[in-house]
Amino acid sequence: MAAHLGAHETMEVHEVLSTTITIINTMQLYRPYAKDPRLTQILDKQLQFTIDEYNRCVQAVQHLSGRGAAQGSPYAASKNFTPTYGLDHPSPASPNASANQIDDRDVACALLGLHKSSASMKIIAALECANPQLRSMMQQGAVNCSEQAYEVWQYMNQAGYYQVPTMKEITTNTILNHYQPATINASAMGLQGNFYQRPATMTYPAITQ
Repeated sequence: MAAHLGAHETMEVHEVLSTTITIINTMQLYRPYAKDPRLTQILDKQLQFTIDEYNRCVQAVQHLSGRGAAQGSPYAASKNFTPTYGLDHPSPASPNASANQIDDRDVACALLGLHKSSASMKIIAALECANPQLRSMMQQGAVNCSEQAYEVWQYMNQAGYYQVPTMKEITTNTILNHYQPATINASAMGLQGNFYQRPATMTYPAITQ
């Protein structure tokens, strides 16, 4: 039996679950086109994780108890990775003339797009959730999608499918060094604990007919 939830969070969860079904179906559609063993390993692992996460979410929203649902093991991309920066004669990109032309690059691009969009959707859903258990689940789901996206991006970067343009070093340093630490002391300014004051009650003249 589903727990009582607010209208807004109910619809946000509906959108997340509906989209997750589409993601699972899309991953299965692309699976036969993956040929690189590294990519197939990533795809298979992420597909199973997404299915498990979907099932946990369905079970949780139908049996919310306030005690916290099992979140499962968070997804984590490898942190032992050094990105390759710069452009090295990137190949031209254009739509395929037929599905027979779908290759590893197309599969990886699709996976990356799925995870990016899902991460955005889940964090927005979390911001609209009143139930703390549900909110936490959406937040963790967004992090999981972000980690899966980074894992796919690592593969693409290594394979040369996703190259990272750079600016001149002096330009990068000028932009980033423009910002300096704040030296504001909120306590000394008398803001701490007194920043918000209830506005004075406004009175309006009575409307007569």
